[in-house]
Amino acid sequence: MEQALREDIVRHCRLLHQRGYLAANDGNVSSRLDGNRVLVTPSGVHKGFLEPGDLIVVDLKGNKLSGTREPTGEIALHLRALAQRPDATAVVHAHPPLAIAMSLTKKKLDGILPEVTLSLGRLQVVPYARPLTDDLAKAVAAALEHSDAVILERHGTVAVGRTIAEAYGQTERIEHASQVLWSAYALAAPRPVDEAEQRALLRMYESSRLKR
Repeated sequence: MEQALREDIVRHCRLLHQRGYLAANDGNVSSRLDGNRVLVTPSGVHKGFLEPGDLIVVDLKGNKLSGTREPTGEIALHLRALAQRPDATAVVHAHPPLAIAMSLTKKKLDGILPEVTLSLGRLQVVPYARPLTDDLAKAVAAALEHSDAVILERHGTVAVGRTIAEAYGQTERIEHASQVLWSAYALAAPRPVDEAEQRALLRMYESSRLKR
């Protein structure tokens, strides 16, 4: 099982790089191994060239249990996200260009695209906090209470899922939404969904999340 999970993480890291959601050593991915251990990508390794043996096993406090490298510097972000979302198994932190660009504009993103609300909840931008800090990790974990993926101001995205593929899919979805919204704002201010409809969509999202 562990070897299959290592290969799955590597496969999706390469896909993130191929899609342009990561550059060089950016980004990190993790997945629960069991109730006490988490498999995570290492620090300082190009995700397009990652190998299964490069991955690190840590405990729930971030202590390294096995591996020849050091775990990602964003390990607190992953562990807090997993603690906040016990229904999730995987975390993907990427740097999709349009999502980052939209985070710099302060434009309204939530409540415009109904399929985004149904799929990942509120489309939130977590206010800037310094990367690699517990402040950022806490802010992301709080935002994930109402979303399966969030944009980090000036930094990237964080998505959770029941599998690596699901968390990757939410990353792809949030970047696609950013592309649509970027295009819409280039034409005019997009009209949000009616507030009552947005509340209904959020209830549908919450209901489907509870049934997973």
